[in-house]
Amino acid sequence: MTKAQFIPHTEYQEYPAEEMVQRAEAFYATMRRRRTVRDYSRREVPRAVIEQCLLAAGTAPNGANLQPWHFVVISDPAIKKQIREAAEKEEHDFYERRAPKEWLEALAPLGTDWHKPFLEEAPALIAIFAESYAIREDGAHVKNYYVTESVGIATGFLIAACHHAGLATLTHTPSPMGFLNDILGRPANERPYLILVVGYPAEDATVPAITKKPLEKIVTFK
Repeated sequence: MTKAQFIPHTEYQEYPAEEMVQRAEAFYATMRRRRTVRDYSRREVPRAVIEQCLLAAGTAPNGANLQPWHFVVISDPAIKKQIREAAEKEEHDFYERRAPKEWLEALAPLGTDWHKPFLEEAPALIAIFAESYAIREDGAHVKNYYVTESVGIATGFLIAACHHAGLATLTHTPSPMGFLNDILGRPANERPYLILVVGYPAEDATVPAITKKPLEKIVTFK
């Protein structure tokens, strides 16, 4: 068993209480402007921006620091078209056959259906995979821990980083998503977790008229 090694935590930055409140308020104000966008411009996103956002995602806390995620960035129009066709096939089946009435009623205020043009229109898709186990160079399998939780946190970091950089995003989760392994050539130890659509909103983009719960509805202080 490898012995734990520790180094001084020299990168922590403390702020005066008043500044802490200001920074928290500023971050909330920034994130409050974030909206899920379904209408995208075809303008290209600088690769350096996406790389930095992915590096931010990679700093997320995770089980045993095994970092059980893999990100595939897709900008090739032909591959995006394949993904759209496969996703729409599953979504059509979901909306027309599999979705319970209650689920469709919950989705109705968002105006969604099985058509997913944003999968082709947006300049970049980031397919996020959760690694159930890692494969060492000698072929041995190493179990990962808290995979779903870890990848979920990293995805949250990625969404926040993209928004902070000035990009719009959309989380897309057609079910099942096994087609992503086939199209993108990913191994069996990687489970498709989510497709993050990334780009600039179209000039005529619209978003649903929705609200978020107030603090007293989502928090209990003891």
